[in-house]
Amino acid sequence: MTLLEEIPSDSFREASIPVLETERLVMRAPRLADAKAVSMLAADRRIAENTARIPHPYRLTDAENFIATANKPGGECVYLITRDKSVVGACSIAQQDGAAEIGYWLGIEHWGKGYATEAVHALVDYAFTDLGYDALHAGARVTNPASRRVLEKCGFQWTGVGLYRIHSIKSSAPIDRFRLDHGIWSALKGWAPIKRVS
Repeated sequence: MTLLEEIPSDSFREASIPVLETERLVMRAPRLADAKAVSMLAADRRIAENTARIPHPYRLTDAENFIATANKPGGECVYLITRDKSVVGACSIAQQDGAAEIGYWLGIEHWGKGYATEAVHALVDYAFTDLGYDALHAGARVTNPASRRVLEKCGFQWTGVGLYRIHSIKSSAPIDRFRLDHGIWSALKGWAPIKRVS
């Protein structure tokens, strides 16, 4: 490749964030080839109604747009959560109103298996060790106790309730708000460290 040749955007985005491995999962940058798998998983209304930004219906073009804008310099840090090379969900760290906020979702067939907790642990470790954040924020709809339990198991502490716009329902809904400070994470850090592949 010469300096005049364009670097493929997938390659650039993949190089912008490290691959994270947990006991059962590999978390990596999304690729355009993942669009069909992402759109099939995110098409379920229950996922859209429990996230702020996923529309319903969720189409292939929505997945392609999501992937095309992921991991741009200065933007949101986006991971696909995979198990045995199959996409099971996604997670991210984004700046929201001047604070670092994590988000995550899993395909319905992957609920209740501990994957979300495992992925959030890895994302939190990465945010505090590699990205140097002092605190992380997160939210869960008050009607989603499973997501609340994920955050609590990862050390997040409840800070109150707020109203957030939910794209799929075209309305606002009450959200439990959570925060995890670096000091609390450090004190609780008995978790197995993440392994960086790249």
